[in-house]
Amino acid sequence: MDNTEETDAVAQKPTGQTDIVDGTPFPISVGSLFQVFWVALRLGLTSFGGPIAHLGYFREEYVVRRKWLDEQSYADVVALAQSLPGPASSKVGIIVGTVRAGLPGAVLAWLGFTMPSAIALIVFGYGVQQFAVADAGWLHGLKLAAVAVVAQAVWGMSRNLAPDRERATIAIVAAIVALTWHSAVTPVLIIVIAGVVGWRLLPAPVAESDRVAISQRIRPWMGIVALVLFFVLLLGLPSLRQVFSENQTLAVVDSFYRSGSLVFGGGHVVLPLLQSEVVAPGWVGSETFLAGYGAAQAVPGPLFTFSAYLGTVMIPEPNGVIGGLIALGAIFLPAFFLTIGPLPFWDILRRRPAFQSVLRGVNAAVVGLLLAALYDPVWTSAVKDASDFALAAAALGLLVLWKLPPWLVVILSALGGAGLAAI
Repeated sequence: MDNTEETDAVAQKPTGQTDIVDGTPFPISVGSLFQVFWVALRLGLTSFGGPIAHLGYFREEYVVRRKWLDEQSYADVVALAQSLPGPASSKVGIIVGTVRAGLPGAVLAWLGFTMPSAIALIVFGYGVQQFAVADAGWLHGLKLAAVAVVAQAVWGMSRNLAPDRERATIAIVAAIVALTWHSAVTPVLIIVIAGVVGWRLLPAPVAESDRVAISQRIRPWMGIVALVLFFVLLLGLPSLRQVFSENQTLAVVDSFYRSGSLVFGGGHVVLPLLQSEVVAPGWVGSETFLAGYGAAQAVPGPLFTFSAYLGTVMIPEPNGVIGGLIALGAIFLPAFFLTIGPLPFWDILRRRPAFQSVLRGVNAAVVGLLLAALYDPVWTSAVKDASDFALAAAALGLLVLWKLPPWLVVILSALGGAGLAAI
């Protein structure tokens, strides 16, 4: 165990009181900020498999291992993140960072999770397009590790969030709908309908007051300001772009901010919108765009960091890094606004009996969405034959039975995938 983990183990409070005493958050320390960044950085280096797999990694790290959130509060956070536009896993990380260390923690959690893949894609944008990874055995092993991580998350969350017949039925129906109706709005509609069903049919138990507070760090006025800024930029940037039509930086900010503001369903859904924003006007060629997309599949962390690659290849050298950072910041900025905005009011809402019933339905639907994602795209893109199934099963055994940390399972799975490719 490293020093950070020892410090964290000593500092942990019982579930339901992490960082909160009598409703008052502990002062933010340098140590807590470093912990938030370090844990997020490790996740950013090891979280392969897309946003659904990321939620499994997050749950293992933040709920099971470090107990920064309890299971119910984590499900509430996931439901909030899934219900709003933008990268769901990044928004979950931002909320966890906020719970632990306020707004500085939110920024550091995002930075740690995003930085590894952003740096890799900026480097790729500078000329490593010839590095072929699409068929690499180690990359296939990483995909199989994601199968194990998501399967573990489905099992763990289902026992806590869909333990009875009614909620298990909601989860199964949600999975069926998600697998048969492919649309960017499908997850949102599933969550909304499940919330209505929960409100009408799932009365909440009397005592649900032991959840970790997730909004103590943000004042209501800060949330209102965040929501106002979100809409001001969403509506104002296109107008400024028309006025200053020669300013390419403003055009880039507008295109990427709008892409991050209007997309539901995670990183893969944003790709068609980004393609229309950067390929159609001739900023990036189609082959260059697809090459970057291929590279984005090979790196951990959020797929939205594809924007760093696009910004790098759009801006001539030596300013490619600046272009990458501008595009990266613009596409993630809406996620900050849409996370910080509702957060101050979330604890109040989720403690009301009627809203608790809504959340019981929503949380069961989240399990169903995760189950659907376990099959498509996680399973279908990774498990091709019996040897793939064997490696995924071995990874699941290492996670569930031997309790190995996910980052170690990722490394072992990559080595296993390389070994299978060499046979």
